[in-house]
Amino acid sequence: MAGKVIISVAITGGIHTPTMSPHLPVTPDEIATASIDAAKAGAAIIHLHARDPQTGKPTPDPDVFMQFLPRIKQNCDAVINITTGGGLNMSVEQRLAAPLQAKPEMCSLNMGSMNFGIFGLADRYKEWKHEWEEAYLRGTDDFIFRNTFKDITRILKDLGEAHGTRFEHECYDVGHLYNLAYFVDKGLVKPPFFVQMIFGILGGIGADMRNLMFMKETADKLFGKDYQWSVLAAGKNQMAFCTQAAMMGGNVRVGLEDSLYIGKGKLATSNAEQVRKIRTIVEELGLEIATPQEAREILALKGGDRVGF
Repeated sequence: MAGKVIISVAITGGIHTPTMSPHLPVTPDEIATASIDAAKAGAAIIHLHARDPQTGKPTPDPDVFMQFLPRIKQNCDAVINITTGGGLNMSVEQRLAAPLQAKPEMCSLNMGSMNFGIFGLADRYKEWKHEWEEAYLRGTDDFIFRNTFKDITRILKDLGEAHGTRFEHECYDVGHLYNLAYFVDKGLVKPPFFVQMIFGILGGIGADMRNLMFMKETADKLFGKDYQWSVLAAGKNQMAFCTQAAMMGGNVRVGLEDSLYIGKGKLATSNAEQVRKIRTIVEELGLEIATPQEAREILALKGGDRVGF
């Protein structure tokens, strides 16, 4: 699999709000269509959140997830990866409700508690499509995204050990790599595990290329050859960081959860548009993108026939 680059795509997330882009998928139909199109464009892994179909607010409701998960599975072979991070102010029980029912091949798993500041986004808009949006964003100046050692242990056992789900270990800072190393040492995380290095969220490590090098060096020191790695960067840094990761032998994540744009000042019209752009970059570098089946082999996933939807 040398030279194969796994493209992940995060379809809608829990950060951006409907006011910010008319292209942000909100309804189950929009999320399903966006996912299938992104898979056709070359994404091997589809990372999913759910939203209230009426307001666009992030929701943990398993019934909403189940309106798009089967449709995506029936129409493409991509690995389906469900959030355990959910949205702001959701309890761990709420965040786990859909994954425990769906039993997917993969879930995201945040590797530490952190300040998660997206309040600055609210200053860019004067009018809002929905009442909840401005307060949701501004409230993050007094918000801690909870992921305690007890929470992480619970997710690893109840979802990982019980259902064979493997994880996209989301590391927003260097300390999160050491948290992951603790769980590896305890035997709760077994190789090959998948590390998603995240740059540019206020409260986490900044979007500086030197930080990418340092995160990779630290991961190499801690994990040796036991892990696969990927990079995502928020907003304007998305494509530059993904390009650098690909050149360094890593994998990449794009999608409207991470950035609403396709270029300076230009909104992306779809997740597939971002996938096509990074795929072109990767292939122009002389690399090949991984198929969903190759991604399953690289990450030792259980297969789409063993999920709960």
